[in-house]
Amino acid sequence: MKYKLEHGCIRVKDLNKSLDFYQNALSLKEVRRKDFPKYEFTLVYLSDENNNYEIELTYNYNTEKPYDIGNGFSHFALTVENLEESHKRHVDMGYEVGDLKGLPGENPKYYFVKDPDGYAIEIIRAR
Repeated sequence: MKYKLEHGCIRVKDLNKSLDFYQNALSLKEVRRKDFPKYEFTLVYLSDENNNYEIELTYNYNTEKPYDIGNGFSHFALTVENLEESHKRHVDMGYEVGDLKGLPGENPKYYFVKDPDGYAIEIIRAR
């Protein structure tokens, strides 16, 4: 059997802020949207330019409190050719961005940036 990741889903409090982050900071594009006004939620699917994967944003209308991310979910990871340029870009955009890091004994090869809801996105230097 062969499996392929279809999408990961996260709940977002402010759909517009989340779309701004994922589209502008991570260059993902909206590929489809499903609105369910009767049930008070919207699903927005974002993908990379090659449609290799999708991130599903679930927006429940009128959510007052931020979601509790908990301690089970860790992060999504994306690769980029120029890690330092990407890091600077995210800092300049005003997002919460961690330092460039590497595993013990390795040169820096990743950093984390947080989306508007506090979900961690790991940005890794492409091999």
